[in-house]
Amino acid sequence: MQRRTKIAMVVAAVAVAGAIPLSGVAGAAASSDTDQPITGEALDRATEAALTHVGEGQVTETEIEDEDSLYEVEVTRDDGTEVDVQLDENFIVVGVEEEGAGDDDSSGDAEDDDGPDDD
Repeated sequence: MQRRTKIAMVVAAVAVAGAIPLSGVAGAAASSDTDQPITGEALDRATEAALTHVGEGQVTETEIEDEDSLYEVEVTRDDGTEVDVQLDENFIVVGVEEEGAGDDDSSGDAEDDDGPDDD
């Protein structure tokens, strides 16, 4: 009986130890998904800068301090394509990433569509 008790305790300890790293990973993933939207006057200025740069569309999402710039404004054009406009602290465009309509690829390879290769 003592041997079974020891085995059960070891199995339980391994199960608990295995669950701790998994919950840590899940917690880290959840905490990194804390996008903070732009608000107030900054939202007005960021919206104006992004729409002026893109030329048409509607702001569908904003974010403060994303990985590429201080402000990111996602504009959805009338044809469904999306443009992520990166702005600095002065609301000057510092980067643009275009995505096709319904395109889940966020690589921004719009510049690769330069026609057939002349190889």
